[in-house]
Amino acid sequence: MTFNRSGRQKYKSSRLKKVSFVFFILFSFWGYRIHSQQAYITGMVKDSLSGEALIGVVVQAGSTGAITDVGGNYSLKADSGEIKVSFRYVSYRNEEKTVHVNAGETVKLDLLMVNDSKTMGIVVVSSGRYEQNIGEVPVSMEVLKPKLIENKGTTTMETIMDQVPGVSMTDGQANIRGGSGYSYGSGSRVLLVVDDMPLLSGDAGDVKWNYLPIENVSQVEVMKGASSALFGSSALNGVIHFRTAYPTDHPQTTISLINGFYGDPERASLKWWGANNPVFNGINFSHLRQVGNFDLVIGGHLYNDQGYRYLETEQRERLNVNTRYRFKKIPGLSAGINTNMMRTTGGLFIIWYNDSLAYTPSGNTLQHYTNYRWNVDPFIVWATPKGHHHALRTRYFETKNLNDTKQSATAGFYYAEYQYQYRFNCGVTFTAGAVGTRTLVRAELYPGATSEQTPWYGKLFLGDSVTHTSTNLSGYFQADKKFFDKLFVTIGVRGEYFKLDTAKTNYDLKISKSDTLHLPFRPVVRIGVNYQIAEATYLRISYGQGYRFPCIAEKFIRTETSGLEIYPNLNLQPEDGQSAEIGVKQGFRITKNWKGYGDAAIYWMQYHNMMEFAFHQWGNPMTDPFFGFGFKSLNVGTTRIRGVDMSVMGQGQIGKFGVSLLAGYTYMDPISLTWTAAKDTNIANPGAGTAYYNILKYRYKHIAKFDGEVSYKKFSVGASMRYNSYMENIDKIFLVAVPGIAAYREKFHTGDLVFDTRIMYQLNDVTRISFIANNIFNREYTQRPADVQPPRNFAMQVVLKF
Repeated sequence: MTFNRSGRQKYKSSRLKKVSFVFFILFSFWGYRIHSQQAYITGMVKDSLSGEALIGVVVQAGSTGAITDVGGNYSLKADSGEIKVSFRYVSYRNEEKTVHVNAGETVKLDLLMVNDSKTMGIVVVSSGRYEQNIGEVPVSMEVLKPKLIENKGTTTMETIMDQVPGVSMTDGQANIRGGSGYSYGSGSRVLLVVDDMPLLSGDAGDVKWNYLPIENVSQVEVMKGASSALFGSSALNGVIHFRTAYPTDHPQTTISLINGFYGDPERASLKWWGANNPVFNGINFSHLRQVGNFDLVIGGHLYNDQGYRYLETEQRERLNVNTRYRFKKIPGLSAGINTNMMRTTGGLFIIWYNDSLAYTPSGNTLQHYTNYRWNVDPFIVWATPKGHHHALRTRYFETKNLNDTKQSATAGFYYAEYQYQYRFNCGVTFTAGAVGTRTLVRAELYPGATSEQTPWYGKLFLGDSVTHTSTNLSGYFQADKKFFDKLFVTIGVRGEYFKLDTAKTNYDLKISKSDTLHLPFRPVVRIGVNYQIAEATYLRISYGQGYRFPCIAEKFIRTETSGLEIYPNLNLQPEDGQSAEIGVKQGFRITKNWKGYGDAAIYWMQYHNMMEFAFHQWGNPMTDPFFGFGFKSLNVGTTRIRGVDMSVMGQGQIGKFGVSLLAGYTYMDPISLTWTAAKDTNIANPGAGTAYYNILKYRYKHIAKFDGEVSYKKFSVGASMRYNSYMENIDKIFLVAVPGIAAYREKFHTGDLVFDTRIMYQLNDVTRISFIANNIFNREYTQRPADVQPPRNFAMQVVLKF
C-alpha cells in the first residue's frame, strides 16, 4: 500500500486523535481516582497552658504539609485511609496523631502542644529569618525581653542596649565586641532591623534609638558577628532586631508614666543649675486588640528632658500604628500597614568648655534642632497550605533634620524585599530573597552634589532638587538543614550592588594566581554549624563575611556643631570584613521552674579599608571654626579584633522567689595590622593615637555587664552594673586642641563602673509603682573624650495594665 503526502498526514492526524483520546480517558479516570481518594485534614494548634494560637507550626501528613497561620489554623490534603499527622514547633514537644479519613471527607484535628522543658524556652528569628530555638542558632545571640526594658524605666532603647553583654554605646552608635570605634552620627556597622526591615536613615546610615516604639516591643535580639549574607550592608558587625508585638485573643492596654530629676554631680564645678535641679518626665501608651480577623496596635510616647548639660534639652512626641488583616477565605494570607512618626526638638553639643565645666558647651553655644522622622510599611505575607511562605515587605522612611546653622537635610529611603521560604520533606529550610533600596537626599549639609533630576516618586515626598542618590540591589539565599536531629548546618550567599552618585561597586574575584574575574557586585558568604553534644549543650562554629559602602554623610558631610567642624572625604572607599567564632551554649535548670543558659565564645574579626572618624586639623586654621580642628571619616587600613565573649541568662521561679538574670564579660584585643610607631604615634599624622603600642582607638579591652531582679509576692528589687575599662587610645590631637582632656584622662584612668537600682511594688492587678535610681554611686565617667555622662538621677514610674 502506498500513500501520497496528503494521505500520510491524514493517517498521522487520525492516529494522533486516537492516542489523545486514549490518554484523555486514562487521565480522566486517574484524576477521578485521585479526587475520589483524596481527603482533607484541618484544625487549630494552641499552647496547652495559655491557650494562645501557635503560628508557624509545621504539620506533616505523608508527602503533604502545611504551616499554621496567624490564627493557629492549618489545612492540608491527604490520601484516604489511616494517616499519621506530625506536628513540629520550636521549643515544643513533637507530636504525632493517627486519624482515619474516608475519600472526600474532611476531618478536624485540633491539638494543644506542650512546651518542652528540656529546651531553653527562647525562640528567635534573626539567624535564619524563621523561628528557631536559641540553642540551635550557629552564632552568638543575646535576647532582651520587654520586662527588663519596662522595669528599668527606659525612655530610649540606647540605655537598654548599653546593658547587653558585649555591646557598648558611643554617641548613639552601637559597638559589638569592639567592631566599631568612633563614628559620630553616621555609618553604623551594626544593622538595626525592625520587624525584618532595616531602619537606618538613608543619608547618614545612623540609628535614632529614641525613634523605636519601646511601648510596643515583644523582643529584642542581638546577633553578634558579620551577618551581611542574610541582612545586607551595615550588618558588618552584627544585627539588632527589634520585634514589635501583635495582639492576642485578649485586648491589652498599657500606660506608663515616669517623672524624675538629676541629682547634683560630685564635683561642684559641674553644677550649672541653681536650687532647681533639671527634671525629666514622660508617658508611654499602647493598646492591642483583635477585631475579628483584624489586628490593631496603637502606641504613643511623650517625653520632656530639661537636660543635665547646659542648654542641651530634648522634647519628643511619637505615634505608631500597626495593622494586620488575616484573610478568612484564603488560609495563611495576611496583609497590613505599619507606621511610626516622631518629632524631636532640642539642643546639642559635642565638645565641653573644659574639664571643670564639662556640662557646659565650648564657647557657651550649641546647635538647636528640630527633627522629623516617619515611616510607612505596607506588607503582605502568605503561608500556603503546602508550606510555601511568601512575604513582600516595603518601607518608605523619611528623615528631616532642621537646625539653626542653615545646614538642613531631608532624606527619603525606599525599601522593598520579596522573600520566599520553604521547608522540604528532607528537612532543608530554604530561604531566598531580593532587595532593592533607593535613597534620595535634598540637603545643604552635603556639598559636592551631582544635582540630578528628581524622579517622580521622589517628588511625592521631597519635591525637586535632589542633591545625592544612593542605590542598593541585592539577592540572597540560605539553606538550613538538621541532620540526625542533632547537627544543624546553615549556608548562605548574597550579592550586593551599590551606587552612590557616580561611584559603583566593583569587585575582583581571584580565580587563580593569573586569572581575575571582574564583577559588578560584591558576593558575601555565611557558614555555620551547630551540634547538640548533650541534652542541653550546643557546640557551634560560624564564619561570615560583610561588605559596606560609604553612606552619603560619611563621604560628603560638611557641617558645624558647637564650633566643631565635620569634614567630607570624597575619596572614601568601601570596607569589607569577615568574622568567625567557636562557641558553646549550655542550658541549665536550678529548679523545675527556673531555667537559663550560659554561653562562651572565642571570636575573630578582620576588616579591610575600615572606615572610622578621626579628629585632626583638617581645615584652614585661619578661616575655619575651631582653628580647622574637626572630624573626618578615613579608611584606616586593615584591622583585627580577637577576644572572648561570655554571657549567662536565666529566668523563672526559685522557691517563693521570681529571679531573672542577664550578665556577661567581653575581652577584646583590637589592633591595626598596618601599625607602625613612627606613623601612628606622630601627632602630625592624621589618625595618630595617644597609645604608644598597637591598639585601635576608642575601644575598651574589657566590658562587663550585670542585671538581676528578685521578686517576692508584690515586691521586686533589681540592680544593674556596667563596667568599661579605660579607653587606652584616642586621637592624640585631642590632648592639644581640647582644653582639659589630658588632665581628665590622667585623673579618670581606672575605667568606668556604674550601678543602677530599682524597687517595684504591685499595688493591685492593674497598677505597679517603681522607684529607680541610676548611677547610684554618682560615678563621673565618659563614653568618649569631652562627653561626661549623667550624674546620679532618680525617677518614679507608674505602670497601668488592663
